[in-house]
Amino acid sequence: MSKLAEIVESYSGRPIAVVGDLILDEFVWGSVERISPEAPVPVVRAQRRSFHLGGAANVAANLHSLGADPQMVGVVGDDQSGHCFLETARAAGLSTEGVVVEPGRQTTLKTRIVAHQQQVCRTDWESGEPLSPAAREALVKEGERVLRGSEAVVLSDYALGVLSDRLTQLLIESSRERSLFLGVDPKDIRMAHYRGAGVITPNRREAELAAGRPIAGRDDIAEVGRQLRHETGAEWILMTLGEQGMALIGADSVTDIPTAAREVFDVSGAGDTVVATLVLSVACGAEVVDACRLANEAAGIVVGKVGTAAVTAQELKKAVSSKG
Repeated sequence: MSKLAEIVESYSGRPIAVVGDLILDEFVWGSVERISPEAPVPVVRAQRRSFHLGGAANVAANLHSLGADPQMVGVVGDDQSGHCFLETARAAGLSTEGVVVEPGRQTTLKTRIVAHQQQVCRTDWESGEPLSPAAREALVKEGERVLRGSEAVVLSDYALGVLSDRLTQLLIESSRERSLFLGVDPKDIRMAHYRGAGVITPNRREAELAAGRPIAGRDDIAEVGRQLRHETGAEWILMTLGEQGMALIGADSVTDIPTAAREVFDVSGAGDTVVATLVLSVACGAEVVDACRLANEAAGIVVGKVGTAAVTAQELKKAVSSKG
């Protein structure tokens, strides 16, 4: 058995804390048979709908699918979407103990219209209002609770208000005190917001915005990665580069990781899969480079599926069984 496959076998039961923005993903599936007479847009004949976990909840779903024991912390509203989120999470086998319900808040809902396996459009329902003081205090309490029983931490930031400066730094500092590896999937271009993280996983566009400069080639990737390491004090920057794979930037190294995707149907949630697999692998004792290789393989599996999806331990083990 390969070294990477052995790491996958050790995933089972690992407690991982996931803190961040919780999203309910709705998919409306149908077919297009004509163009609207009202405007030059397709008319989708809806046939069914399905609900999936997005944002930090998709990170938790990926961890659960890989065999780990995720404990997620975040906020939903006391509305229909919030109730649907909680039902969907429980049906998926996830604990909702750390989910704070804030009355009067709009639960984040993203509705994708899909026809013939292609996404036609997306509508987003979300709140731009700050969290209430009571919700913020509840998040701090739940964050501290889940850290006490975890072996690693993921912060999943979709810029929807959960990961405030105060909560983010509290979680990072508490993780360092407990020697817990902490990974961040960022949305805030103020990368110093995540100061002290173990790894930060921006995509190319997020890295460009944070660094204030374009990335045109490998030299730019290395320079931007080093700049972000310096600004954040993070041990590692893992830059995801789409069809070009990934680049892992450390104190004295830049490691290129070619893409593992074989056929791309949908990139929804691929970043969630990357940070989930990476952090879980490190919690199991993997070196960060090997953890990134596993995360790359996991993302390659997920983008071959339609909709917000998760990778299983069996799928990942099969993919890496012949590799180092």
